[in-house]
Amino acid sequence: MSRAASQPASFVYLASRRTGGRAIGVKRVRNERALAEALRRDKLVLLRSWRVPLPAGPERPLSLKDQAQINEQLGALLSRGVPLVEAMEVVASVVGPAARPRIEEMNRQVAGGRSFADAARQAGGFDAVTVAVYHAAERTGDLAGAADQLARTAKRRLAVSGKAATLLIYPAIVLTISVLVGVLMLTVIVPRVLSSLDEMGVALPGYSRVMLVTGTFLRDNALESAAVASGLLVAAVLLRKPILGALGSVVRRLPLVGGVLLAQESARFFAVMAAMSRSGIPLADALGSASGAVSHPLLRSQLDRLRTRLVDGGVLRSLIDEVTALPLATRKLLVAADRAGDLGSAFESLAEDLADEVDTQSARLLAALEPLLIVGMFLLIGGMVLSIMVPMINASSGAGLQ
Repeated sequence: MSRAASQPASFVYLASRRTGGRAIGVKRVRNERALAEALRRDKLVLLRSWRVPLPAGPERPLSLKDQAQINEQLGALLSRGVPLVEAMEVVASVVGPAARPRIEEMNRQVAGGRSFADAARQAGGFDAVTVAVYHAAERTGDLAGAADQLARTAKRRLAVSGKAATLLIYPAIVLTISVLVGVLMLTVIVPRVLSSLDEMGVALPGYSRVMLVTGTFLRDNALESAAVASGLLVAAVLLRKPILGALGSVVRRLPLVGGVLLAQESARFFAVMAAMSRSGIPLADALGSASGAVSHPLLRSQLDRLRTRLVDGGVLRSLIDEVTALPLATRKLLVAADRAGDLGSAFESLAEDLADEVDTQSARLLAALEPLLIVGMFLLIGGMVLSIMVPMINASSGAGLQ
């Protein structure tokens, strides 16, 4: 079967409920037979379906949560002697609805005699690192151990991503509230108060007059202003890749933020290396796949150069010192592990230690952000308050002198 023929497609379906009534919806499945099976699990009976003639978009990868569940179940079941086909049936029952058709497709291919790694590649959604680990594990006969290692790697990556998301929640909430309050003050409170003072003959400073003109303009052209803001938001979404790239290059140069990002990328790299080394993948091949999971430019370029020189005949313990993006203690540990022939355990321990380091540095960064956010709120909202208070104070002082 060609890959194009097994690619999922979108189907609009009309189905009947077993309890009565009809249901209309859209599902992305491999073919009409797979659609009928998916609807049957949802207690629906397919009546008619129409294939949507849309161009094939980029294939969405499986979520880290689904990958963790897949590999955790495989590791637990295969290690207890459950046949692979039966283990895949259990996996299909625990993953999310979006991943279930791919797991069922993998199970059909495995039952038909295809290797597990080839079935994973054919079904799609698995990254090159995971497929390479499956290939190596099938050669060594330790698919259960590789799946268990991949599950732990996915959980570590989920933990690191969760810490990064938690770190952003507090600043996002504070900034959102500040912007909403600032817009309310600028468009409602500031124009009303300053207009009253101007009508009373109070002399407005230049800054207060600028705030008055800006707030009045935004208030009188609310729809146009909202349209411009929406257009900028849409443009930011469409251009998010170059914007995030430019923002990332700036953020990585900040003292505290740069350390958190580097620790996060290093933890991801060593977690992948631990999974691949356990499966018996050669070091140079593992480096080639693991460096692809790193987005930090400096670290990735140094790892790529390390792999190139390693392939050319270099020795790891003499090349690792050139990866200056990694801390000195990390490099010395890798050199010692290479001499002892125990790089796999070193990768595992470094992944755990760096995950803890991400947690520690995230807490420090959040503690440093709190006063900065307070200063930002004062500059945003306090500036508007001062634009009102200064002319009022000047008016009161003038009245007192008279």
